[in-house]
Amino acid sequence: MTGDLTIWTFDRVPPGPVGHVRDIRLRWAAEEAELPYAIATVPFDERGPEHLARQPFGQVPFLEDGGTCLFESGACLLHLAEKTPLLMPRDSAGRAETLQWLFAALNSLEMVSVPWWFIGLARPEENPLDGWLKQRLARLEAGLGTREWLAAGQFTIADIVMADALRLPAKLGALAPHAALTAYVGRACARPAFRKALADQQAHFAAGDAPPAGG
Repeated sequence: MTGDLTIWTFDRVPPGPVGHVRDIRLRWAAEEAELPYAIATVPFDERGPEHLARQPFGQVPFLEDGGTCLFESGACLLHLAEKTPLLMPRDSAGRAETLQWLFAALNSLEMVSVPWWFIGLARPEENPLDGWLKQRLARLEAGLGTREWLAAGQFTIADIVMADALRLPAKLGALAPHAALTAYVGRACARPAFRKALADQQAHFAAGDAPPAGG
């Protein structure tokens, strides 16, 4: 699948982040909307001036669309969503609902779940962010209610970010008390577009870790 869109990611990463590098969000969106795209890479080990010119924090992903280049997964998803109502409805109420949940995923959930996960890597006796994460998850479950998706009665970019942000807490058992959130992540990750995006990212990084031919 190729086209004017280019999703940039690393050439390799350590095994742990595979499947969670955030280019998966852009891949997922493009697959949902059947937008042709190509994958390009920057070095994981040497993030030089060319990389920093596109992404000043030395991260991925970033997106090229013709002459437009932008970074941050949320901004890139908004750019893609402007191309098709499959990712965000065109009516003002549906668009507003999508945007509020997109930013809730980035600012109200992920700002807690990522440092919670990072602290947990050190295996402390007690994670000081446990209570904060539990509170956010409980409020998110109440906010989701019985809806299938977060916004506008359809799957949107808000669900891409929210479901992706919940995948690590789900894997680490934090969603166990939350049946609705567990089912929500399951629905999202069962979508063919996600499954393809995940398989493609895993294959990409597996190839990046392979020894050179003849080496």
